[in-house]
Parts: sequence; structure tokens; C-alpha cells
Amino acid sequence: MDNLSDALEKLKLASKDSATDSADSCLDCLLKALANNHTEASVKIQEMGVLTLLPTLLSPQSSCTPKVANLIAELAKNEFMRGPCVEAGLIPPLIQLLTSSDQEVLLQTGRALGNICYDSHEGRSAVDLAGGAQIVAEHIKSLYQNTEPENEKLLTVFCGMLMNYSNDNDSLQAQLINMGVIPTLVKLLGIHSDNVALTEMCLIAFGNLAELDSSKEQFASTNIAEELVRLFQKQTEHEKKEMIFEVLAPLAENDVIKLQLVEAGLVECLLEVVAQTVDGEREEDVAQLKTSSDLMVLLLLGDESMQKLFEGGKGSVFQRVLSWIPSHNHQLQLAGALAIANFARNDGNCIHMVDTGIVQKLLELLDRHVDEGNVTVQHAALSALRNLAIPVVNKSKMLSAGVADVVLKFLQSEMPPVQFKLLGTLRMLIDTQAEAADQLGTNGKLVERLVEWCEAKDHAGVMGESNRLLSALIRHSKSKEVVKTVIQGGGVKHLVTMATSEHMIMQNEALVALGLIAALDLVAAEKDFVVSSLVSVLHKLLSDERSAPEIKYNSMILICAAMGSEPLHKEVQSLAFIDVVSRLRAHENKTVSHQASLTEQRLTAQS
Repeated sequence: MDNLSDALEKLKLASKDSATDSADSCLDCLLKALANNHTEASVKIQEMGVLTLLPTLLSPQSSCTPKVANLIAELAKNEFMRGPCVEAGLIPPLIQLLTSSDQEVLLQTGRALGNICYDSHEGRSAVDLAGGAQIVAEHIKSLYQNTEPENEKLLTVFCGMLMNYSNDNDSLQAQLINMGVIPTLVKLLGIHSDNVALTEMCLIAFGNLAELDSSKEQFASTNIAEELVRLFQKQTEHEKKEMIFEVLAPLAENDVIKLQLVEAGLVECLLEVVAQTVDGEREEDVAQLKTSSDLMVLLLLGDESMQKLFEGGKGSVFQRVLSWIPSHNHQLQLAGALAIANFARNDGNCIHMVDTGIVQKLLELLDRHVDEGNVTVQHAALSALRNLAIPVVNKSKMLSAGVADVVLKFLQSEMPPVQFKLLGTLRMLIDTQAEAADQLGTNGKLVERLVEWCEAKDHAGVMGESNRLLSALIRHSKSKEVVKTVIQGGGVKHLVTMATSEHMIMQNEALVALGLIAALDLVAAEKDFVVSSLVSVLHKLLSDERSAPEIKYNSMILICAAMGSEPLHKEVQSLAFIDVVSRLRAHENKTVSHQASLTEQRLTAQS
């Protein structure tokens, strides 16, 4: 360390006299000291006040300038030195050096700026203020076609500098996107794909920028999909593939890029990775299998990319994905079920899939997971069945295949995501299917569980779906036995609460179900109607100007039905319904105004 102290003293003198030769040897000594003991030497250099001397040594004309920039780059490897480098005023002279034509000066300056920016708010702000990123971006634009090794080294440093400058900072990333760096970097990747260091730097930069929504449009206008797929096909190492995956995942969130990736052959690459890793037990095999199958599912979220891969149900990709469902591997079972759910996004696909026996595969998968209980697989398989049950022609076929029976096996699940999908699947299945609605609606255990879930205030989705299924069982069966089961199970009060929902569709479903209860078994429901303040709820719905026409119409139908009960009739009289109803005779909707006249007559006749 004595040598270091001497060198520091000499450097002070040299900076005053602008003595280049003596400064040169001092800088060699300092760089050597940093190489031997980085942290200790950095502390000493800072304590001796050397940083404030360096701006004067950063002259474009000086021969020791590259060494000074190299020294700053080495010092800034320490986190605690980055702030002091900014405070010592090193950024403006370093930015000025970016106009140099000397390759070594540019290289060391790029390193110095990149290291100062690394994880440093002060560093980034100072570079931003001095306009450094714009100059570096211009350099990359002018140099990207040059494939000489020295130039590739410089490009790597410049890409790294921009990456450190913008990492985890949305506004600086947006700034780079506005400068147009994305198209340049994509071209650069294509030209220099054999240079490992430069390629990696490009990928990290893409990974940073791709997180921003504003970048997706620019990426979509380039041939990024082809470049990444080409690069992926070359890779043999797990780490390299992972780096590309990290760029592909955020990019594949964009529907235009999804289609570009499919057309560039990414799916074939992913299927190959799956085939290679499905039986692997190494950690990296498991990771690659998950990443590639997840990405495959993501590509299917785009309507065009999904339809292209479906190919009328004859596509080889679709067939391969089908083979994942009976797999022994949970990750593949999950991806297979999610893929089917994504393919099942239009009626044509759903009808084709049900006709070709996919339901049986999903039911067998679910059966395997009743006891094994992998929640994500249960959730995915139920999602697929729910989507497949949407077209009317599929419902009876799926019911005949025993879908409802298998789904009911999960009634005891304590996992809200599974509960939610189970409810949605049953609701889709019984839509317009009176016999199935009757069968399920008289299942005391199911109704009991629905009533329990209607109170799941921590899980709004489960609560909403339980109410909707309870209502659907009554609406589609129109059965007195179902009504009786719901009344005995304590479901009436939940349907009354559902009528006050903020969602009009749920309000209406509740009112229709309550109307059927009143029509089919008013005597049995009377007590529940009174306790749950049904009449008061209906008064509010009819008085509220925001209520939709169908809400007003069904509320009046229900009032007329409720009049058959003495206690309910008394409540109707006490709330002066006649005033509200008579105003509705002038309603612009003819069905509402006609029903208001009928209801008024009924109220008047029985007052």
C-alpha cells in the first residue's frame, strides 16, 4: 500500500502539471493495486481525493485518457464508489469522450459509464442529464454492421452500458425505445449471432425492454421472431436456452408477435424440448420442460396463433398436445389441459373436440387427480371442460359421457380456484338441460355445499358462481322438487341477496329463480321470503331509476306471485307499491309498461 500512496501523490502533481508520462506510470500502479486488492485500494483512492483530479486527466487529446477511463471503470465496480464518481464530476468529461474516434477511448469510456450506471440512481440521472444514452445509441446504429472482433467488443460494451443505464427503470427504458434502439439491436443480433458475449448482452437488453408494453409494437415491426427462433435452434446449453426463453415470454404476450413466433417455427422447437426433457430428472430438464410447455400455452392465447395451430383439429401440434394429457408428468398434464382450454375458445373447435373424444381424456385425467389432488391440474382440466360445454350441442353429449358425475367428485375440495371452475362447469352443463338441472338440483349434498359457498365472502368469485348455479338449477329445471331442495337447504335468502347484486345479469337470474320458487311452492318459501326482506328488496329495485327494464319486469312478476301469501301481501300494502308501479305505466319499454298495468290492477284488486 506504500507504493499506492506514492503513486497517488505523484498523480496529484501530474494532474496539476498535465504531465502525461508521470501520470501514465502512476495510473499503471493504481490499476495494479486495484487488481490485487480491489476494495481496499478503492477506499484508499477515495480517501486521498484522487477522484476530483481525474476530470482534468480525461482530456480527449491526452494519451493516458484510456487508462483514466479504465481506472474509473474498475473503481465503479464497487457499489460504494459509484456515487462519489458522480459527485466528483466525472460524468460530463466521460460523455464528451464518446465523441472520440479512438476505439480504446470509446471502449474504456463505455465501460466506465456502464459500471457507474449499474444499480445506481445517481449514475443514471447524471448520464441522462448529459445525454449519454443518445450518443451511445447513435454509435450502435453506425457500428452494428461491422463484424471485426474489436468492433464487436465495443458493441458489447455499449449494449451493456445501455442495459445498466435502463435496467428496472421504466422511464429510461421508454427513452431508449423512443430513440429507436430496438430495430437496431434486432439487426445487430442477426449479424452477430455467432458472437456469444454480444448475443447475451442483446438478449438481456431485449429482456429488459420487452417488459414494457410500448416496446411490443416496435418489436412486432422487426424480424425478432425469426432471429430468436434461429438463435434458439443453435443452442445446446440450458443457460443459453433460458436466456432466450426470458425474452420470448414477455414478447409472446403480444398477439401479433405470437403469430410471428408460430410462423417462425417456435412451436416445433418447444415440442422438441418437451420430448427431450420429459423423462429427465435433472433440475434443468424440469425447468426447461416447464418453461417450454408454459410458453406453448401462452402462444395459444392468441386467436390467430391458436387457430393456425388447431388446423381444423388435424394439426400435428394439436395432436401432440393431446398426447400430453395422459402423460405421467404433472407439468405436461397441466399444459395439455390448459392448451385444450385455449383451443376451446370458439364453438367450431369445441364441437370438433367433443366429437373426437377429448372429454373422455379429460375425465380420466381428473379421475387420476381426485386422490393425487394436484390442484393446478384439477383447475386446468375443469377449465377445459367448462369451455367445451359452452356450445349447446355439446351439453347433452358431455352429460351422457358422465362429466357431471366426475366433476361432483371435487365437491369436497377446499381450494377456491377448483371450487370456482367446478361451479362454472356445472352451470354451463345444465344451461337449457332440464333433466340434468333436475338431477343436480335434487342432490341435497350439492345444494348444501352451494349454500355454504354462497357465504364465502373471502372468495367473491366462488360466492358469485355458487349463487348463479343455485339460480340456474331452478331456472333450467322449473321443478318443484328442486325448489323444495333449495328451500330446505337454506338457499332462498342467498337468492334474495343475489337480486341486489351490482351485476344486472346476476340480479335478473336471481329474480327469475325467485319468481319460479314463488310460483311453484310459495307456502314453503313464505317464511324465508319474509325473513330475507324480499318485498323491501323488490321495492328498492322498482324505485331505482337505474334498474334495467328486465329487472323491473321480473320484480313486478314476483310481486304478483308474492301477493298469494298473506304476510307478504301485508308487506306489499305497507310499502305503497301502487305509487311506484303506476309511475312505471309510462315506462318507455312496452313490456315494462304493460306489466305495470297488470300489476297495478292486481294491487288495486287486492288492496
